[in-house]
Amino acid sequence: MFLVGLSGGIASGKSTVVAVLQELGCAVIDADVIARQVVQPHLKAYQQIVHHFGTEILLENGEINREALGSIIFSQPEKRQLLNSITHPQIQKEMLKQILKYFVLGYRYVILDIPLLFETNRLTKLMKYTVLVYCSPGAQLSRLMLRNGLSQAEAEARIHSQLPLEEKCRFATHIIDNSGDPESTRRQVLRLHRHLEDSLHFLWLRLAVGTVLAGVGGLGYLLL
Repeated sequence: MFLVGLSGGIASGKSTVVAVLQELGCAVIDADVIARQVVQPHLKAYQQIVHHFGTEILLENGEINREALGSIIFSQPEKRQLLNSITHPQIQKEMLKQILKYFVLGYRYVILDIPLLFETNRLTKLMKYTVLVYCSPGAQLSRLMLRNGLSQAEAEARIHSQLPLEEKCRFATHIIDNSGDPESTRRQVLRLHRHLEDSLHFLWLRLAVGTVLAGVGGLGYLLL
């Protein structure tokens, strides 16, 4: 089984791509969903966040107010690093559990939807392929302002908290340009899906050849 890292930028349209992949039956692990799960009340990450950020970031029901917390971390890089140091280990632990689940179920590859895949960098080493969902800077800004009801300054601050999409393009093995219409994006996702499926062709032949070569090498070692 191999891993495929999927990322993008805020409001670049990654959720649209994920929806198509799931429609095609791909196994997708969403780091954002897991991030919400690991900060539920009474869990370890929740307690650490409240300790460092205070009770001001809590809703009346005790859950973390993501908007309030987001306002803090997007304007203060050191606070963002602190939050990442608290949540990332818990997120990665849960992702590993889900990867093992899909392995047991017989999936040949798993797509890991990780918003900060290229920012963290070390996770890219675990991926056979990395996919970036790209859109033009103008489209990204206008989409974010419309989606979240932000001013231009607020939207720009959130965009600048991540690596620019143009820079992320240099690290990705595949790029899906979501600047155009939904049908164009869908066609690109279908091409990506075919490529991932083709990567499985001759898998057993490669394993067999590898086993034979290992056996010959072992025999040669014993004879020598």
